[in-house]
Amino acid sequence: MSTPAPGSPRRPDDRTSAGTPLRLGTRGSALAIAQSQQTADALTAATGRPVELVRIVTQGDRSSAPVAQLGVGVFVSALRDALIAGEIDFAVHSYKDLPTAAHPRLHIAAVPPREDPRDALVARGDRTLAELPPGSTIGTGAVRRIAQLRALGLELQVTPIRGNIDSRIARVKGPEADLDAVVLARAGVVRIGRAAEIAETLDPMLMLPAPAQGALAVECRADDADLVELLAALDHAPSRAAVTAERALLATLEAGCSAPVAAHAELAEGEDGDEIYLRGAVISPDGVRAIRLSRTGTPADAAEIGKALAADLLDAGADTLIGSTE
Repeated sequence: MSTPAPGSPRRPDDRTSAGTPLRLGTRGSALAIAQSQQTADALTAATGRPVELVRIVTQGDRSSAPVAQLGVGVFVSALRDALIAGEIDFAVHSYKDLPTAAHPRLHIAAVPPREDPRDALVARGDRTLAELPPGSTIGTGAVRRIAQLRALGLELQVTPIRGNIDSRIARVKGPEADLDAVVLARAGVVRIGRAAEIAETLDPMLMLPAPAQGALAVECRADDADLVELLAALDHAPSRAAVTAERALLATLEAGCSAPVAAHAELAEGEDGDEIYLRGAVISPDGVRAIRLSRTGTPADAAEIGKALAADLLDAGADTLIGSTE
């Protein structure tokens, strides 16, 4: 794997040779490198083009503040700056890290096949969530997970945590472990090769995932028509449709609700072809109140399904849940 430092921008014709490596920008975390390398390998396999990884340090990597405090997009802004400056040719993001508003100069050229979007529990003694005794300490970095854990009424002590996957698991299974369990995105644990340490994959009925969890976004400059076409080889239409529905729900709710939001879209074969089944939830941060609704429709109408379900949630009072804080 090659990881050169970003250099001066290349001229447009510098990339025309099939033997010239495309520069894929990535964060330096184990997860970011793993999913970027997997994407690079898939692109080379599909098109024959070599790809080199270029590490980019983001503000989120430098800060120890909670993700909710740092804000949406903190892990992607440096990658996008490098893209616009021509220092890299494309980037791979965890799709759930992207702001919902489209970038005027950039384009999501591909959504590769989505990894399992569910959340996962890593626990001492490989206990399941139901087997954790009352008073157990459980860590997670997402307000969505914290709210849903509190809603279960299991008398767990939920602790906000930061850090990469390895450091979070170490707080349960390391020599200086100080937690009984952590909840993480299953996709990330699988991508770094630690799936064997998952004690339980959580049913979405208990823990509805974040919108776009488990999905990747392959992004390039919108005016780079050749690369847009090349990267399209990685696109997986069912994954893109599911993510489109979930993010349309999130984008619509962001205008009127600040409470934790969860969404999960599944594609299934219906009587008249494929259908999307979208579930959405808005939970008060203390877990006391939650509104959960669903809608179905066709993949072609994915965005409209998400918008309509968000409207249903707001009509049901989702915008009032932010007031139910501790």
